[in-house]
Amino acid sequence: MDALAGQCSVTQLEIPMRQCFNALALSLLLGSTPVLALQTGDLVENFRLVDHSGASHELYRYRDAKAIAFLVQGNGCPIVRNEMPAFKALRDRYAAQGVQFFLLNSNLQDTRESVRREAEEYVYDMPVLMDDNQLIGEALGLTRTGEVFVVNPANWSVAYHGAVDDRLDYEKQKAVASRHFLAEALDDLLAAQPVRTASSPAKGCLINFPEVAARAQHATISYSDTIAPILQKNCVTCHREGGIGPWAMTSYDMVRGFAPMIREVIRTQRMPPWHADPAYGHFVNDRSLQDAEIRQIVHWVEAGAPRGDGADPLANDDRVWPEWSLGKPDVIIDLPPQEIGATGTIEYQYPVIPNPIGRDVWVRAAEILPGDRKALHHVITNFAVPGPDGKFNRRNGGVLGGYVPGGKADVFPTDTGTFLPANAVLRPQMHYTTYGKASVDHSRLGLYFHENKPAHPLKTAILMNNRISIPANTREYWDSAERTIDRDILVYTLLPHAHYRGKASEFVAYYPDGSREVLLSVPNYDFNWQTTYELETPKRLPAGTRIVHRTAWDNSATNPANPDHDRVVPWGEQSWDEMLFGAITYRDLDEPAPGGAVASSGGD
Repeated sequence: MDALAGQCSVTQLEIPMRQCFNALALSLLLGSTPVLALQTGDLVENFRLVDHSGASHELYRYRDAKAIAFLVQGNGCPIVRNEMPAFKALRDRYAAQGVQFFLLNSNLQDTRESVRREAEEYVYDMPVLMDDNQLIGEALGLTRTGEVFVVNPANWSVAYHGAVDDRLDYEKQKAVASRHFLAEALDDLLAAQPVRTASSPAKGCLINFPEVAARAQHATISYSDTIAPILQKNCVTCHREGGIGPWAMTSYDMVRGFAPMIREVIRTQRMPPWHADPAYGHFVNDRSLQDAEIRQIVHWVEAGAPRGDGADPLANDDRVWPEWSLGKPDVIIDLPPQEIGATGTIEYQYPVIPNPIGRDVWVRAAEILPGDRKALHHVITNFAVPGPDGKFNRRNGGVLGGYVPGGKADVFPTDTGTFLPANAVLRPQMHYTTYGKASVDHSRLGLYFHENKPAHPLKTAILMNNRISIPANTREYWDSAERTIDRDILVYTLLPHAHYRGKASEFVAYYPDGSREVLLSVPNYDFNWQTTYELETPKRLPAGTRIVHRTAWDNSATNPANPDHDRVVPWGEQSWDEMLFGAITYRDLDEPAPGGAVASSGGD
C-alpha cells in the first residue's frame, strides 16, 4: 500500500487527487500496480489502427496537423454520449485550423460492428479507432472512457490530457460548462503558447485492461516456448540467410537486438506484410499474426525481451530451404541478366524470350527464382503468340504467374491450368529498385506441367482505369473500374495494384438480386508488397454480377513515398505515375458461349 501511495503522490502535480485515487483503487481491485497516463511532454509512439468503418489510420501520417485530439469512446458510456456534442462542436470549430479529431475505443467488450451501430445511433461522424488488442490504450495509460488526449505533431508529445470541459459529472451535469479545458489547450497550442491547464479530472466508465494487471507476468513469457515458435512460423521464411528480410532471425541475441524494432513494426502494422481487412473473406496465404500472438510479442518486448530458460529454437533451426519450393521444375527458363545500378531509377524491363519448350503444354504451376532479391521488386510473366506483324499482343496470350517479395510459387487451382502454345513468346515485365549497391540480377522461371489437359482453363479478368487523374496535394482520392460478367464463374484470387501513392483498395460484388458483398478490402495498401489474395473457398459469382474495383491514393506531403505531391498524377507504368489495376483469376462454371468473354463495362 505504501508503495502504491508513493506512486500516486509523485503525480499529484499533474493528476488531481481524485483521479489518482481512482487509479489506486482500480489497481487494488485488479491486483496490480496502477498504470499512470502519459504526462504532458511524454512521447506518443507511432501506431496504426483501423476505424469502425474499415479505414486505416497511422498516427504519424497526420504530421501536417496542428494538433490531434483523441476522445476515448466506449459503447454504452453515458458520459461519452453526453460529451460527444461538445466534442463534435470543437471539431467543427477547429478543423479548418488544422486540428484532427478522432475517437479511440479500447474496450474489450466492443466490436467494430457494435461500435458502428453506436456511431450510427449517436451520430459519431468521425473515425472511431479500434484498439482491439488494447496495446495502444495500455501504452497511453488509459483508465476511463471520456478521457481526452491532445497530441502535438511538432514533436509527438502529449500537450493535454483530461476532460473536454467541466460540465459533466457522474449522474450530474451543469447546464453550461464554466471551464473549457480542451478548447483552451487547443487555443494555446495553435498560438504556440504553453498549455495553461495541462491536465484535468476526466469522468467516464472504467476500462478493463487485464494485461495491465498481468504486467509482472510478462517477464515470464517464454522466449523458447512462445516467442521463438511464433517467429519461426510467421517470420523466418523471409528473415533467414538468403531470404528477403534485411536481417536473419538466427538466434535469441539477434531477436533481442531488434526487439524494439519488432515492437514498432507490429504496432504500425508494417509486419508481417499482410494488408487484407479480416472482416472480409478468408485467404489461404494469410500472413497475419493472431491477436494473441501480437500481444505476446509486444508484451514480451516491453518486459525487456527476457531470455528465460530452455533451448534456442532459432539457433537450432536446421531446416533446409529448397531452391525451388515445389521441387525441380519441368523446365527452367533463364531470364536475361539485368544490370542494376547502385542508385537512380530503372525503367521497366521487357525482355522477349522465345519459348524453349518446343511443344504445346498446360502449365499447372510457375515459380520465379530471383537472382537479386534486394533489387527485384516484381515480375509479371506475360506470354503471347505474335500477331501477323510479329509484334507481341497480350490479347493473344496470358500470364504464367510472377514474383513479388514475400510471395510464393503460383500453384494453379486443382483441375485448372494455363495453355502455353509452342509458338508463344515470353515477355516478362521486370521492375527493379536500387538499394545502394550495383549488382546483376539473373532470375529464372520454373514451369511445372500437367500430364494431361486439365478440366478447366484458368482465366484472368482485368479491371483497370487508364483515365485516372489524381489531384495534387490530396490525402485521399478514389477512383474505380468495373466489369459485369456474362456467365457464372468461380473466383480464385484477387490482386489490387497501385504505385507509391496507393493507400487503399477493394473489390466489391454487386449481385443481380441487388445485394452487395465486399470480396476483398485492403485498407492499408503497401506498394512494397504486391500480394495476390488467394480465397480459402473459391467464390461463385452468378452471371450479371457487377464487380467494382476501387483504389484510393494519398498524393499529399504526408505520404513518405510520394515522389511529388504538387503533381497531378496520370496513369503510367513507372512508379512515379499511378495505376488503377485489378486482376481476378477464375474459371467458367458453364461451357463458354462461342466467342464469349468477360464483358467490360468500361475502364480499359
